[in-house]
Amino acid sequence: MAKTDGSYLKELAKIEKQDLLIIDDFGIQPLDAQSRASLMEIIEDRHAKASTLLTSQLPVNKWHEAIGEQTIADAILDRIVHDAHRPN
Repeated sequence: MAKTDGSYLKELAKIEKQDLLIIDDFGIQPLDAQSRASLMEIIEDRHAKASTLLTSQLPVNKWHEAIGEQTIADAILDRIVHDAHRPN
């Protein structure tokens, strides 16, 4: 997403306003720095305001590794799993 023309911020605003955000196949490949930052921004802005559904074939205990950067992974996962409902 282009940041210089403002389209990045517009796209983030659209994503953040949705009642339900579905992230399918989470962790299928490791996140790079830009993807990590975008995910953090989206999750932070949606936290406790809107629903986010993640699907993944990757076990939850491998999500830190897929996100990378321990501190950011901790922050993202804290917001995702804190009030999460997981199937049995």
